[in-house]
Amino acid sequence: MSAKVIVSYDGTANEDDAVALGRLFAKAGAEVSLAYVRHTPEPDSAREDIAQHEALAMLERGAQLLGNPAAGRHVVTDRSTPEGLASLGEREGADVIVFCSDSHTAKGHIAVGNSAERLLEGGRTAVAIAPVDLAESSDGVSIQQIVAVGDTDGGARETAESLAAAFGATVAPVINEDAGLLVLDSRPEAHEGVTGLSASAAHLIEIATCPVLVLPRGTRLQFGHAPAHAVA
Repeated sequence: MSAKVIVSYDGTANEDDAVALGRLFAKAGAEVSLAYVRHTPEPDSAREDIAQHEALAMLERGAQLLGNPAAGRHVVTDRSTPEGLASLGEREGADVIVFCSDSHTAKGHIAVGNSAERLLEGGRTAVAIAPVDLAESSDGVSIQQIVAVGDTDGGARETAESLAAAFGATVAPVINEDAGLLVLDSRPEAHEGVTGLSASAAHLIEIATCPVLVLPRGTRLQFGHAPAHAVA
């Protein structure tokens, strides 16, 4: 079964980069849905209905950007965005949660935002982060090389190979200017099925100019051929 992916989306411009990365995963055969975390419920039912309607309308726009109007949409109410997404991921059986980079990041680079950072230390789903302005180029992106960094006990190599087969790409062990996607294992000291970045992995994210996928310890994700609704 191909990976299930949830894209964190709040309708702001930089969140379009996260949707663009979701599009790439959809092209690799993943089942991609969108999620928005509301932090507080409204005090009366009428205002709550309006807020819910507005949230769903925003996710409708995200689904259009994703290229799949039928994509799943989740509105979650939780004071904490990462905790709300983590709970949703557990309920939905998600394999990956996708984030954009921090809004003040330089174009073409990655910076881990607060929500992604929380899930990168102790989360139980893989975390993917899009570089700034990926949305401007994702339709024309042709991934030729996927870089896998980890050890024999991790799943980065197998996950990268699955993605490479879906994209018709090759797998490399060292990040370089041709990398279209970087797949990282969690550090060896992390518990099985839990994320945890090593210092070297954190450094690779800082210098990366392509999307990054960080796997929980020992996790191997499967991808496949793109579904009929995926945008070519």
